[in-house]
Amino acid sequence: MRLLLIADTHLPKRAKDLPPQVWDAVDDADVVIHAGDWVEPDLLDRLEARATRLVGCWGNNDGPELRRRLPERADVILEGLRFTVTHETGAASGREARMAQLYPDTDVLVFGHSHIPWDTTARTGLRLLNPGSPTDRRRQPYCTYMTAVVHAGALRDVKLHQLERR
Repeated sequence: MRLLLIADTHLPKRAKDLPPQVWDAVDDADVVIHAGDWVEPDLLDRLEARATRLVGCWGNNDGPELRRRLPERADVILEGLRFTVTHETGAASGREARMAQLYPDTDVLVFGHSHIPWDTTARTGLRLLNPGSPTDRRRQPYCTYMTAVVHAGALRDVKLHQLERR
């Protein structure tokens, strides 16, 4: 099962649309995971129409309609692997221990908010992934997104993709 992980798209505030490379990844993915800060519902509508399967949550910049349509926390099991998708996880310092305590029944936590890519594993085995942002790099050198594969109950081939500056 091929996954696309994105967050902090901020459309249309930070960009008019997702980069073509990300739309290609949507087409290739079996599941698209979006960890919040959509900003406007249009992208949600387009991803629901185009993605094979979409799992998402709302973020701090998402208004009433997105909060009505999306959960604050999305939980899904993909090929036996337990995923939680949420937007905010707090400070980077101590994140693994805090999240392992908050999500003891989760194998993979996908989050956003900081626009800073993150890939670590807590002592408990919880994998924490932040794909960064494909549209707003903030202080990062590149806009980013992630892809991964779930096979036989294991997460494999997690890859951070850097987008060319526009």
